[in-house]
Amino acid sequence: MILARVIGTVVATRKVKAFEGLKLMIVQPLDENIQPSGEPLVATDTQQSGPGQIVFYVASREASLPLPDPFNPSDATITGIVDSVDVQEG
Repeated sequence: MILARVIGTVVATRKVKAFEGLKLMIVQPLDENIQPSGEPLVATDTQQSGPGQIVFYVASREASLPLPDPFNPSDATITGIVDSVDVQEG
């Protein structure tokens, strides 16, 4: 799982059949200090997240597994919404 912040939405009037009924969100991956890390990416959303929320997502082959149709082209899928983050200095 990778932490990210939802920074936007994608509106697509035409999608592959496996994505019908799913939202597409733009997420900014976060590092261990909850700071931006890397480039933003588009993720399918199974949790009804919204802009500004911190979420966690899975990538690669695992991204296709949470979706109703297992044969889909998803590279990233939001699988949870984070309620709080507590980072302790070690």
